[in-house]
Amino acid sequence: MLRRAIRSYGGTFARAIGSAGGAYGGIPKETADVVVIGAGVVGIAVARELALRGREVLVVEAASTFGTGTSSRNSEVIHAGIYYPPKSLKASLCVKGRKLLYKYCCERGIPHRQTGKIIVATSFAEIPKLEHLLRSGKENGIEDLRLMEGFQAMQMEPELQCVKALLSPSSGIVDSHSFMLSLVGEAENSRTTFSYNTTVIGGHIEDSFLHLHIYESKGLQNGTNDAQLLPQFVLIPRLVINAAGLCAVPLAKRFHGINQGILPIAYYARGCYFTLSKTKTPFSHLIYPLPEDGGLGVHVTLDLIGIVKFGPDVEWIDGVDDISCFTNR
Repeated sequence: MLRRAIRSYGGTFARAIGSAGGAYGGIPKETADVVVIGAGVVGIAVARELALRGREVLVVEAASTFGTGTSSRNSEVIHAGIYYPPKSLKASLCVKGRKLLYKYCCERGIPHRQTGKIIVATSFAEIPKLEHLLRSGKENGIEDLRLMEGFQAMQMEPELQCVKALLSPSSGIVDSHSFMLSLVGEAENSRTTFSYNTTVIGGHIEDSFLHLHIYESKGLQNGTNDAQLLPQFVLIPRLVINAAGLCAVPLAKRFHGINQGILPIAYYARGCYFTLSKTKTPFSHLIYPLPEDGGLGVHVTLDLIGIVKFGPDVEWIDGVDDISCFTNR
């Protein structure tokens, strides 16, 4: 699959260069300009931007299509930038990204809605934490945050019970699939090639380049033993973007020759959402509790057709098997 994609990719840098030597003797290898690992929303957006800047981009994705991992398993919320530490990179990128996302969706007719969010304190003991969020949000450049008394919040949302609340008018929701579909289309129009069912199982440094070890996803799903995993071929890009989501850290650990000390520790948790059915939608805003360890707490989100979801809860997971992670099982 990937070798066919390389041929159609056909950029000035992509070329066959025989077979890998050393421990990978007899394994075909190819070169490329830019390889993005992972076709989630981050990988797609990066690929699109690089392609618009004139790079020749190949996106490799283990699944059969784009956006099947975390990108399609979330609340689809457009966050305002409240929660991150002031002056942090996360805070500045969230605030800037929220404005860019609304602009992008408006210009391209992507379904979205600026619903606003209400963060609630359900006891007087929680009020200082709410006030801390207000201060942090303002330091992050969110100018429309407003602290409300409980009765004011309950006037806006009659089904709500709280003693105080923080209103974030800038928060909203987006149709994540339509957003990703638009990014994919624009990336492809700029000559980005997508190779699905193609898994990067590791890599090694050779001649100052990262050599990516490629394996057809079907073979992994059929229960290939990790000890038997020699690559089916090797791909040598000028630039590699590891956008593998939950698999990004386990995959980076399999890149031999990279300083493992620079890799962050991965902490995994599983969460479930529950849908409110057979009733009229009781809320018009997103409703959030105060943040808790591991997430933002079980919150109320809406989708664009009015379905209400509660979640996610948090269940910590001790470890993730690499192969299961790569194949999204």
